[in-house]
Amino acid sequence: MRVALIHALAHSVAPVNAAFARDWPDCVRMNLLDDSLSADLARSGGRPDDAMTARFLTLAGYAVDTGAQGILFTCSAFGRCIEAVARAHAGIPVLKPNEAMIAEAVTRGRRIGLVATFAPTLASMPAEFPSGMDVVPMLAEGALDALNGGDAATHDRLIADAARRAAAAGCDVVALAQFSMARAAAAVATVVDVPVLTTPDSAVRALAARLGARAAR
Repeated sequence: MRVALIHALAHSVAPVNAAFARDWPDCVRMNLLDDSLSADLARSGGRPDDAMTARFLTLAGYAVDTGAQGILFTCSAFGRCIEAVARAHAGIPVLKPNEAMIAEAVTRGRRIGLVATFAPTLASMPAEFPSGMDVVPMLAEGALDALNGGDAATHDRLIADAARRAAAAGCDVVALAQFSMARAAAAVATVVDVPVLTTPDSAVRALAARLGARAAR
């Protein structure tokens, strides 16, 4: 089984590959990184346009041409673009980075603390939760800059601080919105008493289930 992992942040590569190594080691993975996507999105005010969608379609087309049987995107601020890819490649599973985690989060409670280090994620992702859910967005301000500067400890601490605020606001679960944040899950778990979900772990489980079901037919 061959899966394409398409990244807009370099920091997303290691967490999702670690999740595959733990939960689906037999899967053959290909990693495609265009780290200009996130920078260009931030410059545009966090609103993906038709040109951005075209770039996603090009990346996905290349992945499918190499034999990918499923595609997992690992940056959570590009929902519109990923939906276009899913329509264009309806014959294979195409997963948004956060859809599996959202599906898990809504089974844990109604009030969800959504923690992110990339502000556009908090602009787009809450709308992806089912109606009736109470999503509490929390920006771990400065965490992504710390990680980009090589200060992983500060990155993790700032995320844990944001998660603590979410728990204090009465959230039933803390959801770490970006793949790059998975490394902070252990730090978060030490400061909150509610479940902590990460996008890579949820996504790998969901994609394995969907491709396993396809292979059985």
